[in-house]
Amino acid sequence: MGTNGGSLQKRLLPRHISMMAMGGAIGTGIFKGSAETISLAGPGVIFTYIFAGLLLLVVMGAIAEMAIAYPNTNMKGFIRKAFGKRSSFIIGWMYCFMWLSVCVIEIVVAGSFLQYWLPAIPLWALSLACAALIIGVNMMNVKNYGEFEFWFAGIKIAMIILFIILGACILFGIIPSGGANYLQNFTGHGGFFPNGWMSIFSALLIVMFSYGGSELIGLTVTEAKDAERVLPKVIKNYIWRIVLFFTLPILVICGLIPWDEITDQSSPFVQVLSMSGFQGSAHIMNFILITAVLSAANSGIYGCTRMLHSLAAEGEAPKSFSYVSKNGVPMYSLVLSAVVLVAGSMITYVAQDKAFLLLMAIPGFVVSLVWISICFAQLKLRRSYTKIPSFKVWGFPYVTTFAAITLSIITLSFVFSEQNRISIITCLLVLAALTVISIFKFKRADGEEPTIIKKDLIK
Repeated sequence: MGTNGGSLQKRLLPRHISMMAMGGAIGTGIFKGSAETISLAGPGVIFTYIFAGLLLLVVMGAIAEMAIAYPNTNMKGFIRKAFGKRSSFIIGWMYCFMWLSVCVIEIVVAGSFLQYWLPAIPLWALSLACAALIIGVNMMNVKNYGEFEFWFAGIKIAMIILFIILGACILFGIIPSGGANYLQNFTGHGGFFPNGWMSIFSALLIVMFSYGGSELIGLTVTEAKDAERVLPKVIKNYIWRIVLFFTLPILVICGLIPWDEITDQSSPFVQVLSMSGFQGSAHIMNFILITAVLSAANSGIYGCTRMLHSLAAEGEAPKSFSYVSKNGVPMYSLVLSAVVLVAGSMITYVAQDKAFLLLMAIPGFVVSLVWISICFAQLKLRRSYTKIPSFKVWGFPYVTTFAAITLSIITLSFVFSEQNRISIITCLLVLAALTVISIFKFKRADGEEPTIIKKDLIK
């Protein structure tokens, strides 16, 4: 990596890391996807969010534990230590593929929200403008980037808190709204589980997409100040916040609007604010939604560029992707991301609806693959730690094994889901291509890989 103009900088503070992971997780999935999850499972969908949150807790715990056992190693590094170059190559590139898909979804959604104010401007042009803004932000040095994302993500988190308070006031009659006995909406209209209790699993794909991005914490390790001390604390605080920020708004929405009357034409958040009778609430909400999805795209580009840098540093991607500017930005990784974002904006010029259909289930599927890999990596590496980490996952190995098996079952159900066929076929084709490339790319190194790993672990 002698060609580098600089190196990644350890300038991310705990508040930056928390907000970046939340920025990645709180986006289209909650603001737009909540309409779909509620229509699948009714009010009982809160159990889907809680269940997925418990799985996320295990995954994040495993990341924190391994980050302490192996300082200055990020998420892909753990997978490489456990399973060798091929696995880290496949998972690393799949993760980049996922984030680029997410970023395209987010900028297209941001463009569609902007059309609310600028109906005369075509969607592709608005999406392109959003892409330019996101690329510009990612060209900043990492401290400024972290600061920008802190405030970007802060706006939508403040909005969610305000929404919960406002909704609770309407629910309990503190703010008059003309409705009566809202609490009946939880059990009326077919009960708490109107489509049967098994329906809570049918909503898992979108919920996984919603929570995806949380594992971004596993990539910030190499740019975090004092990662060993702050990471466990950041993760503990992060988990309960993320579950509350997803479950409480869903409870408010299902209480105020019968689940079968929620439409996917507009965000359920807009529908609830319209009920409150506040003047201009739709405009305020639209502004919040735009910042929310742009913040998610911002985190996505960060995740993709850092993963590409990590792949290049390990010889698993072209060497040029490891080049870091004096600002601490992986410049060529950012250029590739920019090209994909511009191409994604142009997809909407050709086929707006199909682009959504093709991209939407990709993140849920890839996130589950990444989470499974993290669980298995921890199961394998725990025996080989050279030092005892100050933080350990509770109930090991049973809890991690349960999470890995559950996530594997969820992933298989995605594969056989008819609704997501196009997305899953796309994912499987990319996965197959990466597997074939990895077999040829690491042919020579394959025989020696296990011994290298063994030595590395004994050190």
